[in-house]
Amino acid sequence: VQLQASGGGLVQPGGSLRLSCTASGSIIAINVMGWYRQAPGKQRELVASISADGRLDYADSMKGRFTISRNNAKDTIYLQMNGLKSEDTAVYYCNIDRAVVAGPSNEPYYECDSWGQGTLVTVSS
Repeated sequence: VQLQASGGGLVQPGGSLRLSCTASGSIIAINVMGWYRQAPGKQRELVASISADGRLDYADSMKGRFTISRNNAKDTIYLQMNGLKSEDTAVYYCNIDRAVVAGPSNEPYYECDSWGQGTLVTVSS
């Protein structure tokens, strides 16, 4: 499974950005997709996640400002970020906890804990 994230950039405090992440490969099904972030000098942390049936999980500091959504037909998740603050500056990574993937002979197998390359979000005036 490959994950391609996009949408990062420079935004002023109070502004908005929308991140996208698309999974590719011989994917049959995906369980949970999520966004994580890592600020300079800090550990990677969960931002939000969404299951295949739409169950949501948000970090407390993101509730009310960030919205995660998912298009299962496109194997894509989005993160709408509003009211951005300087402390939101980080590299944002997308993740799949577990995917069912078709092997060379179309046999299904699990591929776990896949990560994208990250997209940088900088909040600064």
